[in-house]
Amino acid sequence: MEREKRNDMSFSRKRSFTFGAYGGVDRFTCGDGTRPESVEDNILEALDSPTTGSKPFLSSTNNQRDAELFEIIVKLQGSRIDEQRCEFPLPLKAQLLHIGADLPLILPSKLGSYWIDPPLEKLRDVSPTSSHHGLDPESYDIMERDGEAKIYHEFFRSRYHHSFIAVDPSLGPLVLSVCLEEEENKLRVILRMKECSLHGTFSSSLFTNMPSAVELAKRLCDKVTVSKFDVVSYLKAPDLITAFDEHRVSSNFKFGVLYQKEGQFTEEDILSNNEESQTFREFLSILGDTIQLQGFTGFRGGLDVCHGQTGNEAVFTSFNGREIMFHVATKLPYTDADPQQLQRKRHIGNDIVALVYQDGPTPFLCDVIKSHFLHCFVVVRRVQREETAGGDAYQVSVTAREDVPPFGPVIPDPPLFTDRLQLREFLLTKLINAEISCYKAVQFSKLELRTRSSLLESLHNELFTRSRCMMGDTSIAAAPPSESMRGPSEGSGSFIENFKRAIRVRSHSFENLGVPRKNAGNSSQKGKVDKDAESDGSGTAELKDQASPQEET
Repeated sequence: MEREKRNDMSFSRKRSFTFGAYGGVDRFTCGDGTRPESVEDNILEALDSPTTGSKPFLSSTNNQRDAELFEIIVKLQGSRIDEQRCEFPLPLKAQLLHIGADLPLILPSKLGSYWIDPPLEKLRDVSPTSSHHGLDPESYDIMERDGEAKIYHEFFRSRYHHSFIAVDPSLGPLVLSVCLEEEENKLRVILRMKECSLHGTFSSSLFTNMPSAVELAKRLCDKVTVSKFDVVSYLKAPDLITAFDEHRVSSNFKFGVLYQKEGQFTEEDILSNNEESQTFREFLSILGDTIQLQGFTGFRGGLDVCHGQTGNEAVFTSFNGREIMFHVATKLPYTDADPQQLQRKRHIGNDIVALVYQDGPTPFLCDVIKSHFLHCFVVVRRVQREETAGGDAYQVSVTAREDVPPFGPVIPDPPLFTDRLQLREFLLTKLINAEISCYKAVQFSKLELRTRSSLLESLHNELFTRSRCMMGDTSIAAAPPSESMRGPSEGSGSFIENFKRAIRVRSHSFENLGVPRKNAGNSSQKGKVDKDAESDGSGTAELKDQASPQEET
């Protein structure tokens, strides 16, 4: 009856997604096809315009200003529990009756769009005492996000080489580097384009005379149509080129860790867990060390190490030369008055891969955590073994969105681990490879293409300007410093001004994430994807640091 009443309303709310530091976004479907004004627009209008009285907003009394400010915060982080609730779908309840004895770790989404490994049909005969097949720790290879990113640093910077720039009518900016390796009698060439970088080596015997930059570029890519390249004469060009080539290289990773108790199917229940069982603490000790955040000097993964705003403890580890910070939900701040636990989801919802530990035989639903960024979940459950076998085993399963390519290491058959060190090696390798593989998904690959295009254009312009200045061309002025190079005092304002700026950034992030702005009469504009990553060196930092221009479709 209540559902029929909701359907009769002139507009109805759709389930919102939570992301970033401010929580969720409300989408409305109106009967007349229009959208009400967004909360951000109303807030900015209130902040920018004077009040109804004779005094402006910023000059009102302290009490009035505080009241209005807290009203703004309440609107931004108000409870939207009904919109975020994810009920256990009825078709899945019926499916449980046909699976067999033990419930699987993961159940598929009602709407599909996720793959599960191992598939459900392979889990019918899983026994904690079964023998293992296909478990080879030597095959735990970590994927490289960009295998050719360090070629320039390795082969060019230590040798005498030349770099060239051009703008192709169809391909856009081009940056070419050429190195003559006399000891091997060959030419090594790198051509950087918006889509990718092409690397190749050519024997000097292929050319009668020393080839031109245009000839070498066309050998790597036959789509090159320029007739001339300009020589780069800037002394610090190798530093700029190296920074561009290695902008995706990072040795730091951050992953979410969710604790799912028996009988918990909803996002709110999982995020509201505040107590850790002994088995969960033992599992965390397998992942890494529990550290005090206060004064921590390693990779912090966006957590506060000065003022305790993100809790007092976290789990951290070093693995094969990489630093990993875990956003453990139970260690992040808990808010009594917030059923959504936005202080926790602001971190875990911005991770790309999350680890789920199940304290009981309750399946994890693929799409129970609503996030634009979470693309993969690695689920672990501790299962009892027979007394003759001794000890317990850990069962592992993986789910990811359908556009995420498969990644290693291969899950053993059956998917059980009895050795904790082996489980640690498997999980950490699997998590790292999962994030690298997720970057190939449509959402992130489009963003990375825009990021690379913006960086390449900036590199070309910088090399062109600096080279002309080196040659004494005074008609070209040096480029102004970017936002990240400005001093801390520049652009700083009052608290209200900073708050307004934060809201504008949030509104821009909504557009970048593909969420339509709620402007009346304009529902056709689409945004782009943007990653709210940390600027402290995380594996996805460049997704935020390099903002692409706003586009309209």
